[in-house]
Amino acid sequence: MQMSREAFEDLVGEALDTVPAELTAHMRNVVIVVEDVAPERGLLGLYQGVPLTERGDWYGGVLPDHISIYRDEILRICDSPEDVVEEVRITVVHEIAHHFGIDDARLHELGY
Repeated sequence: MQMSREAFEDLVGEALDTVPAELTAHMRNVVIVVEDVAPERGLLGLYQGVPLTERGDWYGGVLPDHISIYRDEILRICDSPEDVVEEVRITVVHEIAHHFGIDDARLHELGY
């Protein structure tokens, strides 16, 4: 599947717009970026940081959490533009959930 970086970034923005405002209002000190190449094959997204549920009084003056969405890997597994839209949405929600402290096991139970 082929798609320009600009079009892919637009899909990530649209996926972010589907996250309820009640949740995005609680997102703190986090940046979301599109990267072309994943550090390993099959990795669609990656959350790096300290989840909100683990932050305490000690938390301050730290670099933002970092969510990467990997364009090439998502495009590699998709067969159509509709597949890309759905996979981007799922990946964005999945990585944001990690920011809120939800682990992979629970996400898989929820279908993400």
